[in-house]
Amino acid sequence: MFAFSGPGFLVAVGYMDPGNWATDLAGASRFGYALLWVVVLSGAMAMLLQALSLRLGIVTGRDLAQHCRDAYSRPIVLGLWLLSEVAIVACDVAEVIGTAIALQLLFGVPLILGVVLTVVDVLGLLALQRRGSRRLEAVIIGLLALVAGCFAVEIVLSRPALEPLAAGLVPSATMWRDPDMLYIAIGIVGATVMPHSLYLHSTLAQARRSELAERSTRAALRFATADSTIALLLAMLVNCAILVVAAAVFHANGRTDIAEIEDAYRLLTPILGTPFAAALFGLALLAAGQNASITATMAGQVVMEGFVDIRLPLWLRRLVTRALAIIPVIAIVAWSGEHGTARLLVLSQVVLSLQLPFALLPLLQFTASRARMGCFVNPAWLTGAAVAITTFIVLINVTLIADYALAPA
Repeated sequence: MFAFSGPGFLVAVGYMDPGNWATDLAGASRFGYALLWVVVLSGAMAMLLQALSLRLGIVTGRDLAQHCRDAYSRPIVLGLWLLSEVAIVACDVAEVIGTAIALQLLFGVPLILGVVLTVVDVLGLLALQRRGSRRLEAVIIGLLALVAGCFAVEIVLSRPALEPLAAGLVPSATMWRDPDMLYIAIGIVGATVMPHSLYLHSTLAQARRSELAERSTRAALRFATADSTIALLLAMLVNCAILVVAAAVFHANGRTDIAEIEDAYRLLTPILGTPFAAALFGLALLAAGQNASITATMAGQVVMEGFVDIRLPLWLRRLVTRALAIIPVIAIVAWSGEHGTARLLVLSQVVLSLQLPFALLPLLQFTASRARMGCFVNPAWLTGAAVAITTFIVLINVTLIADYALAPA
């Protein structure tokens, strides 16, 4: 099990990035625990979809982007690649904002300067890869533990009411009737089930791939799936904790207007009565932003190489992605000040949800193909579950688009 552990945690860091914080805070402060079931459902969907991704990589020895390049025409491949790059930049926008806000809250760094500093924020961690993936994985798991530990303390301090919390775990049709709630829910889905993580996991899983025999492949699938599921379960619990803390601290005290991470940070101390709450919040935000930036960079390299066979040094790929992400952030901060960052954070996660079907459909097609997967083709129940997930994501995206298209001007 130890030999196969690691890739799941590298992928899981993208599932608790600052985009998750923004959507969970906005949803919890306004709607209380009502969207908790969406967080849990998104986490469960992520576990299944990432399992499909690692199956594809382990069984075939090729990642999702490479399979797309093999199966589709050149225009479709280029289109899928560009959509993937949009998703990666949207994700990186969240990391830029989250890291810059954390630097401002913890150390007083001006927001614009913090945005600029994010250009080089993870180059040191990426350099660890040259000494082997295990060291990078150890650092990332350590940061994950830091985030989880901070929110474990926050949960204890906030003392959430158990009855409304339990009610929030029950799916409700209210979301479909409230465009604002649906918008936040789609942001939660996009922040949790990230399209570029599907491409990344199909590559990372190959590092633990065994080609000795069918029995070895089955063992690889079993242990890699366990690694992925454990890591994503931790990510889901952290996301639940973010929403629960926000609902218990803000919504329960009548503060339904909390949308900015900065406001949440400043109000934690007076409401909870301890300065440690805000400090832990800021520290966890900084760790989450750093972690997710690493995986976004790695995913960018995977999709570029897989779709169009272009390989750049990680530091150069990092600078290109971060430069594209910084432009809209600086523009929003210059135009509307710090208060525009919350809207941009949530919007970036909605963009991720809109991009998700373009990764899901090829993944479902390839893992359900006996010609590609052989005896490891998806069983009927797994294909059915993946189809149901894809249908749900497409449905909520189409509903959101229709709501805004038909809304009166």
